[in-house]
Formats: sequence, structure tokens, C-alpha cells
Amino acid sequence: MSSSEARQAKNLEYYCKGLSNIKVHRNQKQGVNLNQPILLLSVIDLIAQGIIQENRIFISDELIHTFQKYWSILSETDFKGSDFALPFFHLKNGKYKFWHLQFSAEYEGGRPQTIPKLKHDVDHAYLDDELFDLVQDRQSRQELVDELIAVWFADNQKELEDLLKLNQNLQEESVLDVDETSDLKKNPKFSMRKSIIREAFFRKSVIHIYEYRCAFCQLRVNRTLNQNIVDGAHIKPFAQFYDSQIGNGISLCKNHHWALDRGWFTIDDTYKIIVAQDLQEDSPFAKPMKEFNGEKILLPTLDRYWPELESIRWHRKNIFRV
Repeated sequence: MSSSEARQAKNLEYYCKGLSNIKVHRNQKQGVNLNQPILLLSVIDLIAQGIIQENRIFISDELIHTFQKYWSILSETDFKGSDFALPFFHLKNGKYKFWHLQFSAEYEGGRPQTIPKLKHDVDHAYLDDELFDLVQDRQSRQELVDELIAVWFADNQKELEDLLKLNQNLQEESVLDVDETSDLKKNPKFSMRKSIIREAFFRKSVIHIYEYRCAFCQLRVNRTLNQNIVDGAHIKPFAQFYDSQIGNGISLCKNHHWALDRGWFTIDDTYKIIVAQDLQEDSPFAKPMKEFNGEKILLPTLDRYWPELESIRWHRKNIFRV
């Protein structure tokens, strides 16, 4: 790294650049090797779920299991031990130095290509303290994950169907995932249902289908490729139904996402907006919500991506406040 880069403040912007400039292996047959991005997604998810609680990333069965699960969904090749061992070892060699290794006393040089050899040579990895702090903050963590997904798994060259297929695969894994009844504080276990990566792919898929606009007010504000003002909202709560299929999603700005979750508006069977009657509004610079009553929401171009009527009817019956 040059002296000018070394002087850069190690903030969220710095680490987003670092994640988008990972030194990955490329070949003509398989294209970009995604094992380093998948490793980082796995580590971030385990931190978010409280399984990694301090800035020491051990080569644990839980980390290997999480990596393998994401590898099976996000990679097109079968898993080999080197797919985990090599990125764990080489991630330290990138342009942006945020991944570090604590070698074991037995390390004699070379690069470990198997998991047993990696465990022999390396005691643990650790992140920059600044990055570890950012990963523990919900909003910063979301931006870091969105950066990884946008650059390595959902760039402009990816077909929409590829992105939707990944979302569907993650949905199927979350359905198969069964929560353990054991005390998770004593025996923490990775859960696909709690996965921030699953949530990020759902969000990316939904807002992409709606062309980054709010289905309620059609607002679209982008700052960069990965920063925009809309969310991929679940119509039926995921925590209750574990449903991240596209038919249970709708793209909404922050305000109208909040309002949907609290039943301030809903949608009828013809996709027209129904606004609660008791709202008290003062909107001198924006159109009040009540004026959207009876208007049709913005819908994706293809009707197979429209919100499922079953989800809308459930929301209208169970969440909407007349």
C-alpha cells in the first residue's frame, strides 16, 4: 500500500473500497474465484449472530460449516478443503490490509492448502479493530454486506434471473433450517433464518425488480451503486413466516416501509393503496399519504414478480389499521 493510502482514515468508506478490491484468483474456465468474498460474508454473519463475539476468528467447525453452506449456494463448484484454507490464509495479502493472521508456534512457512494444515499453522485471524467495530453496528454492517454482494455476486453483468435464483436458494435453505432448542448462549449455532446475508440478497433482488423506486410514492434516490433510499420489505413478516420469496416482497422508501409494517396503509386485490383514515399529517413539502389513497402502486414490469395476493390479503387482515 502506498504512503497516501496508508494515511487514509480507516472508516466505512475505506473498508467498502477494501471489500470491492479483494485480490481474487481468476481463470478462463471458472471466472472469478469467490472464496474470499464468501469467507468474509460468513465471518460477518457469525459476528452478527453473536457466534463470533471477540476479534479473534478461529478455524472453528461453525465457521467451516457456515462457509460450506454459503459455498453450496453461491459457488458453481463442489467444495474442497482448499476453497476454505486458501482464502483464510491469503486474504491478508490484499491491497487493503484489514485481515491479519496470528500464526501458531509450529508454523514453518508456506501456504496451507488443507483445513488440518491451516489449523496447524494458524491460531486465528483478526480484523482491524475499526472494521470489527463497524461490523457490530447494524447500519454499517448492512453497507459492508451490500458492497460485497453488489460487487461480487450482483454486478451489472449478472442477469436478474441469476440474482433471483440465489435468493430462492437462500429461501429454501432458511425453510430447511431448524432452530435448535438448546441454550444458544452456551451452544451458539449458525441459523440461516437469522442470516443477514439471506436478508441482503432478498433486499437486493426486490429493489432491483422495482428499479430502485418506492412502490408507494415512486421516490428514487441513489448516492452510489450500493446506496439508495429504498428497502426490500416483507409484506408478511419474515420472523413469523420465514418467507423471502419475491412474491412476499415490495420495494419501499424508509418512511413507507415503516408505515407498511405498522399498518398505516395496505393494498387491495387490484394493487391500489388503502390509507388508514385516522392519520394526522402535516406535509408542507411532500404529498401527504392520504392523497395516495386509491392510487395503484408501482409494479414490476413482469407480472410474475408482482406481490402475491395471498400476502397482501394477510397484511390487510392482520396488520392494517382502518
